[in-house]
Amino acid sequence: MVIELMKSHASVRDYKEKQLTREEVSELIQAAQHAATSHFVQAYSVVWVTDPEKRKKLGELSRNSKQMEGAGAVFLMCADYNRLKHAGEIQGENIVFDQAENLLVAVTDVGLLAQNLALAAESKGYGICYIGGVRNNMEAISELVGLPEGVFPVYGLTVGVPNEGNEVKPRLPVEAILHENEYDEAKYETLLPEYDMAIQQYYERRSTNQKSETWTQQMANFLKRPHRQDLKGVLAKKGFLFK
Repeated sequence: MVIELMKSHASVRDYKEKQLTREEVSELIQAAQHAATSHFVQAYSVVWVTDPEKRKKLGELSRNSKQMEGAGAVFLMCADYNRLKHAGEIQGENIVFDQAENLLVAVTDVGLLAQNLALAAESKGYGICYIGGVRNNMEAISELVGLPEGVFPVYGLTVGVPNEGNEVKPRLPVEAILHENEYDEAKYETLLPEYDMAIQQYYERRSTNQKSETWTQQMANFLKRPHRQDLKGVLAKKGFLFK
C-alpha cells in the first residue's frame, strides 16, 4: 500500500555496490516526471552523475563523499529555466525568469519531481537520501557538471540497495502540522515538549548513532546562525535576481 510505503521512509546513507542500470534509471525518471508542475513549465533537469572522478569530486564539494561514491545512482536535482529559454527562442520570445516567483516555481517543481523519484525508487526496494550539501559549493558543482545560466542544483539524491535497515524517525504529531481554519500557535507550548520526549527516546534507543538530544535543541542550534550566505550571489550569477 502506497501510504504504508510513504510512512516507512528512512534516509539511507550506506549502500551495497550494485549500480542502477540505464533502464532502471530511465523508469524512475519517467515516473518522477508525472509529478505536478506549475503551469506545465517543468522547470527542472536531472544530472545523473556516473563518471567516477566527477562523483568523487562531487562528494568532496558536497561534503558527502561516502554517499556520492558508494550509492547505486547519484542525481543532481536542478532548477532549470535554460530549456524554457530555448522554448521561447523557438517562438521568437525572450523568456524572463529573474523574478522571485520564477525561483519559487522552479524549486517547487524540483521538490515534487524529486519526491516522486524517491517514492518510485523505494517502491522498487531501493533506499534514498537527499543531499542538501550540494548547496555548500553550488558554483563549483555547477562548473563540474556544466550547468549554464538559468540552471542550478537544489539538492542531490542518492539511490541504491540499502546495506542495512534504518529505523523510521518519528515526525511531528499531525496536530502540530494541521491547523483548521486559523493558524494556532498556542498549541506548540504543549505539543513541542511532548515531541521532544519522543525524539529523545528515539535517539537513545535506535540501533546506531545513539545520542541524547531533543528536536527543539536541534532546531535552536541549527537555526541560531545563518547558513550558506553566498547563495544569493551565486543565484544572481545564474540569472535569478529576486525582482
